[in-house]
Amino acid sequence: MELAYFDSDVAHADLIEALRNTGSAVVTNVMDEETIDICAAEMRPEFDRHGRDTENDFNGYKTLRISSTLRYAPTTAKMIAHPLVLAMADAFLKPHCLSYRIGSNTGIEIYPGEGHQVLHTDDSIYPLRIPGIQFQINVMWAMCDFTEANGATRVVLGSHLIDDYFDEQPDPVQAVMPKGSLLFYLGPVLHGGGQNNTETPRMGLINTYALGWLRQEVNQYLAVPPELAAQYDETVRRLLGYTKHGSSLGHSRVAGDVWVWDE
Repeated sequence: MELAYFDSDVAHADLIEALRNTGSAVVTNVMDEETIDICAAEMRPEFDRHGRDTENDFNGYKTLRISSTLRYAPTTAKMIAHPLVLAMADAFLKPHCLSYRIGSNTGIEIYPGEGHQVLHTDDSIYPLRIPGIQFQINVMWAMCDFTEANGATRVVLGSHLIDDYFDEQPDPVQAVMPKGSLLFYLGPVLHGGGQNNTETPRMGLINTYALGWLRQEVNQYLAVPPELAAQYDETVRRLLGYTKHGSSLGHSRVAGDVWVWDE
């Protein structure tokens, strides 16, 4: 089993098939370098102010992490709402919900000397599994070249199909990819940040998308309240959660431009 690589003009059907088979796939050169650099510059002050706030054994002690990038890095919306990303979210999430939402959007900067992150799944925040239903899909954007040496994300291919991962002795592969590329991986895929053996940090932006009837990993309404959400278009506001899910979830009696739409 090999990690599938595609060009940015990949046929959606081919990408969907690869994700169903292995749980992960890379699409190269999706975003132009100028946009990537603008996003990185917008995130830099937050990395410097709060990047070490979540240091622990799991996140590492030589890795900076920042959350809710739409609050302070508006250009990240171009990646969060990229048409290819939403097409894959449509394919894997929309069959099981009326709308999906951003679970989290997180900048990660792995510094020299950081070791391998423990392998884990992102959908473990939800304490159950339903056969045949993906709770979330995840996208890691390369804000610089991802290499074996600087900590390219490790993924265990096919782990989304395994009930007890560690009985299988997981053997991860690294998602090496050029700046502006992205790695898709499904919620139950085992993965983790790689070890950085270089002299420069490795920056990525990871966005997760979850079924609309699940609680979002990050409270987006506090992170990006209406007065900030107003700067974004309707697609991004819906992804943040400013929409109802069907007739029963997400009611609001607040007057004015709070944008709670029916689906």
